[in-house]
Amino acid sequence: MLHVATPSEILSGRTTDVYFTRTVEVLKKAGLGDVRVRAEFHVSSLPKGYKWAVFTGLKEVVEVLRGKRVTLYAMPEGTLFYENDPIMVIEGPYLEFAVLETAILGIIRHYSSISTKAARVKKILGDKACLYFGARALHPAIQPMADRAAYIGGCDGVATVMGAELMGIKPSGTMPHALMIIFKAAVGDHTAAWVWFDKTMPSDVPRIILADTFLDEREEALLAAKILGDRLYGVRLDTPGSRRGNMRRIVEEVRWTLDLHGYKNVKIFVSGGLDEPQLEVLKDVADGFGVGTAISFPPSIDVAMDIVEVEVNGQWVPITKRGKLPGFKQVYKCGARHVITRWGDPPPCGDPLLAEWIKDGRVVRDLPSESEIRKYVLNQLAEVEL
Repeated sequence: MLHVATPSEILSGRTTDVYFTRTVEVLKKAGLGDVRVRAEFHVSSLPKGYKWAVFTGLKEVVEVLRGKRVTLYAMPEGTLFYENDPIMVIEGPYLEFAVLETAILGIIRHYSSISTKAARVKKILGDKACLYFGARALHPAIQPMADRAAYIGGCDGVATVMGAELMGIKPSGTMPHALMIIFKAAVGDHTAAWVWFDKTMPSDVPRIILADTFLDEREEALLAAKILGDRLYGVRLDTPGSRRGNMRRIVEEVRWTLDLHGYKNVKIFVSGGLDEPQLEVLKDVADGFGVGTAISFPPSIDVAMDIVEVEVNGQWVPITKRGKLPGFKQVYKCGARHVITRWGDPPPCGDPLLAEWIKDGRVVRDLPSESEIRKYVLNQLAEVEL
């Protein structure tokens, strides 16, 4: 038995915090089971050093609320947002979604946290390739979700078969150390692994060899270039942290050696424990990067849900807990900044970001593809600074 929730268990509210089930019982007992509310999702403060975050997870929230007696307003998935921006609002009978709050917050917070980190990594790397290699840091039940979050956040590819398949893209990857170790033990020559990889893989799979298993990175990279010749697309350096030393110097040494012997076309990819500081140091000397744990376990984008209006005798009454701003709001994109207004006030500038996605349980807007969301994120990244 795996300790995971099925989609039906999530949709039925089985993954809720128990105090929501108790709240439902109390409101029903008090005759308040039909009270309608507007519940706002926002972030009061971003992680230290963060100026913005990326709103993702909307596609799954739509699935959770589909058919419920609610109306859902939200920013488009992939929108960069700031502190206190309302990113989503649910309007309807509170008991219709009370036991779903835990699941919805979990979706938005986890998605947005991974996507925001991926976007920060992509912002640093610019045109350099960024592949998400973080599936092995997560429970397999959520690997496809993490792949989607990382990809729409800006990563150029993901490694797992299922995650890529669900998005309609091809999985990206090279080869594990296990391949060379087995060939070394079985036939006495780890370079035979590269030859057999080249013989076995379809032509559309890039020949990228792992160049640090038994020999110095410079030696293995040059050896691979001589063996595979023009068929070699690149080499990957995944040196264990205990032996890394100065990784920039290692990459520079490999680049110099390949260029010296006429292999300027061979690209260099780096992976293994990379995060923003290492990427800043390496981005101008390597051609691509595999980033895993840093994206899988990012700083949390702490989205909260708060009731901001309650319907009383047919009238919406602004009300919320202290420390929050009551009332139904709209957010306008005014150039590089956002302006928050009361819902229905004249537009101060720009375009409104919150729009209806579900109307009384019916989905009323087409959800974009993952590639379209990713393009939307990348276009916004060009407008902001870290």
